[in-house]
Amino acid sequence: MRKYEIMFIVKPDLEETAIKQVAQDMKSVLENNNAKVLELKEMGQRDLAYEINKYKTGYYFLFTIETEDLNATKEFDRLSLINEINIGLQ
Repeated sequence: MRKYEIMFIVKPDLEETAIKQVAQDMKSVLENNNAKVLELKEMGQRDLAYEINKYKTGYYFLFTIETEDLNATKEFDRLSLINEINIGLQ
């Protein structure tokens, strides 16, 4: 199995419970696609390197996962792009 890190940024104008729910939902996406989530690190609100969709800050999460194929990361990417709550994925 290979290890991957996914940096995930959520809009800062959501309530704290909603922000944490987004992270748990994305964790479920990974687990439902045969990835093992080794760590979900909540990094808090930080300044963005540059403005994204008129946001200058974002709420950062770092996932460390293990998976044999890329289906989990592809599904994570797909849902991140269509979810209006997320402002960035690195």
